[in-house]
Amino acid sequence: MTQILRIDASARATASRDEEGSYSRALAAHLVAQLQNRHPDAQVVSRDLAAAPIPHISDTTIKGYYTPPEAMTDTLRTATALSDQLIAEVQAADILIISLPIYNFSVPSAFKAWIDQVVRIGHTFAYEDGQFRGLVTGKKALVTLSYGAGGYADGGPLQSYDFMRPYVEMILGFIGISDVSVFSIEATTADTTTIAANRASALQAIDHFIANQEAA
Repeated sequence: MTQILRIDASARATASRDEEGSYSRALAAHLVAQLQNRHPDAQVVSRDLAAAPIPHISDTTIKGYYTPPEAMTDTLRTATALSDQLIAEVQAADILIISLPIYNFSVPSAFKAWIDQVVRIGHTFAYEDGQFRGLVTGKKALVTLSYGAGGYADGGPLQSYDFMRPYVEMILGFIGISDVSVFSIEATTADTTTIAANRASALQAIDHFIANQEAA
């Protein structure tokens, strides 16, 4: 049975018929639907980081991260319990679907809070002999990104301003997820014709990717 973990971080809801909304969420929803069409038995676990924000780590949380299991106290176990839960969700998943809008040229703070709970020494990465090693292996990540302006793609005038895609790819690779596919939509604040064309292109890219995965 395929396990899918969907993580959304946009502060906006998915677009409705009468109101614009999150384009990153819309692409993620399309990905989930396409995967479920091909894997009807797939189980989907959803984490909406805007509707149910992840708290930022505290001093006690960090102390718990670096305390050996045999020395953990009840206080430290409580402080790291959410981290344990979020990491278990990641480890149980075969596919991670992560949807993110760009906020001030990087990831939303809601997603950064999730990262700080999940990227944890001895659990999702190891540090041995001066080298880091990811511990989350054998998984795929499908990432949907939305950009208000155009020009972030390779060679575009805003490419150097994009600290979101490189960071997400790096952090996933850091914990051991090297199979990462990214789907993006740009210029979501443009005119309706441009937005419709860009959205259609992004959906087509997803459909093409899924079809090729099934054919492989």
